Amino acid sequence: MKKTLAWITLIFISTSCTHVHSTDALAEETKPILDRLQPIPLDSGFRQDGYFVWCGSMIRVGDRYHLFASRWPEGTGDPDDLVGVLDGYRKYSEIVRATSDNPMGPFHFEEVVLAGRGGNYWDGQSCHGPKIVKIKDRFILYYQAIACDSRLRKIGYAWADSIEGPWHRCDHEIPLTEDANNPAPYIREDGSVVLAFRNRRLVMYVAEADAFDGDYKIIADNIFSGGKIEDPDLFCADGKYHMVMNDVHGAISGTIRNGGHLVSEDAITWEPYKHPRAYSHELVWADGTSWTATRRERPDFFNDRTGVKGNGQPTHLITGVLHDGQSWCVVQEIAPE
Repeated sequence: MKKTLAWITLIFISTSCTHVHSTDALAEETKPILDRLQPIPLDSGFRQDGYFVWCGSMIRVGDRYHLFASRWPEGTGDPDDLVGVLDGYRKYSEIVRATSDNPMGPFHFEEVVLAGRGGNYWDGQSCHGPKIVKIKDRFILYYQAIACDSRLRKIGYAWADSIEGPWHRCDHEIPLTEDANNPAPYIREDGSVVLAFRNRRLVMYVAEADAFDGDYKIIADNIFSGGKIEDPDLFCADGKYHMVMNDVHGAISGTIRNGGHLVSEDAITWEPYKHPRAYSHELVWADGTSWTATRRERPDFFNDRTGVKGNGQPTHLITGVLHDGQSWCVVQEIAPE
């Protein structure tokens, strides 16, 4: 009996998220993230002339903020199609790094970090959708990619001992589903990984591994059957996993393509959070103006108290925004409760 209880306890510890600062907990919140989003400075975030910029993910190293993002040339998609306007990423996307001394930005381009490397590699054609995390003293960059002459998206990672590289790529993708994209890692205190991702049908999965370079096993399939979801981001607070994503049909948030919010005790069974709508398409600016984005996606939550994403109540929301035919990464501050 004692052995059985010990085994059950081990399973609970391995599946729960325990690396949480109590002062950051969401348990006593009465005000949703949506209502705590602050007006945005006009020069917030990261943009580059001549490029679509998308998929921002932030980390702080020392007193410097590093934003990893996807970019690809404007004019490579279908301008008359809401989805196809950004479709050039499949052939041309590369991952870049930009920096700022303020989490709000403005961020300034530093370098191309990853681009299609050709040959028969899983990431031979394009690299897209970065998520930057840190495990001990090593930086891990998760991303999705497409091989040359393929339409299938795959997920993998690169690692470096310095935020400036050099970056070492995995030679093969993580074996998940036939088409796997939108990687969203959460790093547990012991270095194990929870990885959310979706397939081409907008079905969300969760996998886990003992280490970033370990074997990944799918532990949850179709975590929300009530609607299509994509672009997940994971963080842990109040002892629970939180996932915010693009709620494609509005089945969680109540509004099409707004930010839906799910919660889980074990990363396996998920349900709508008590405040199920995390963000909208309306952006309010510091000069008092506001407008509604054509698309607002790829949420990424950053906690400036810890300098990384993942643990505790987030302080900033990064999203990709499309407006008037241009796209860039917007950073929006989240006020404390």
